[in-house]
Amino acid sequence: MTHAAAIAPPSLGIFAKTFVGSTPMDVLTQARGAGYETVQYNMACSGLPSLPPVIAPDVVSAIRSATRDTGVGIAALSATYNMIHPDASVRATGHESLSVLAETAHVLGIPMLTLCSGSRNAADQWAPHRDNANAESWRDLLDSLARAIAVAEQHDVLLGVEPEPSNVVSSSAVARRLLDESGSARVGIIIDAANLIGDALRYPALERHAVIARAVDLLADRVILVHAKDRRIDGTIAAPGHGDVDFVEYFSALANAGVRVPVITHGLTAADAPQAAVFLRGCMMPPGRS
Repeated sequence: MTHAAAIAPPSLGIFAKTFVGSTPMDVLTQARGAGYETVQYNMACSGLPSLPPVIAPDVVSAIRSATRDTGVGIAALSATYNMIHPDASVRATGHESLSVLAETAHVLGIPMLTLCSGSRNAADQWAPHRDNANAESWRDLLDSLARAIAVAEQHDVLLGVEPEPSNVVSSSAVARRLLDESGSARVGIIIDAANLIGDALRYPALERHAVIARAVDLLADRVILVHAKDRRIDGTIAAPGHGDVDFVEYFSALANAGVRVPVITHGLTAADAPQAAVFLRGCMMPPGRS
């Protein structure tokens, strides 16, 4: 057995809200039963809004008890809000919820909060807008991020920003720019091959692999979470193994760059979750590396 083969793969997790339930015990029990070791938690799984104005102590206690009793960890807590919403008051509300979530994450020992760089589209933070690439949007993002960094410093957590094709941070190159201009080690990147390759799915596999290799080269030193959703050539999201993302290539590129952080799948149903866990583990440790 080689030294590389002796290294266990990263922990495998799933979006907690993949599963139906309004208590952490319900949801984490289902995650464990489907074969996952950790989750990206959303306060909706505790019967609250995803961006709650307040989180009561008994809610925090229930999450702590569920992680202890199920053995399922929480790799990250969703704190996604539109960081460049055209209405500054909406952004301010997002900042307030971020503080609430950061305090909860600190108390529970959750290492990071996940963020969305946002869109000028007021109706949908995941939808494109013609103004996303302009200088004012970038300034608003840096301002929002500076506020988020102050919160992260106060509560000793990390902030994960995910490049999304329709957001301000739309590519690995823009993500690198954000890291460099933020000037804070509190900011890290959530990498997702399905987002990065985008239209490249229509091109030969070698071109897709090159996109992933460039992204990993640019961002490996600051990747703090890996997402693993699948995407078909027509752009629709699929359960892992039912789309066109080459997960073996993706995980190999990350492993070769020394990225060893939790892998979180999403974009699938609860019914698909057990099969996806088996598939992804096989890609994380394919034949020849075992």
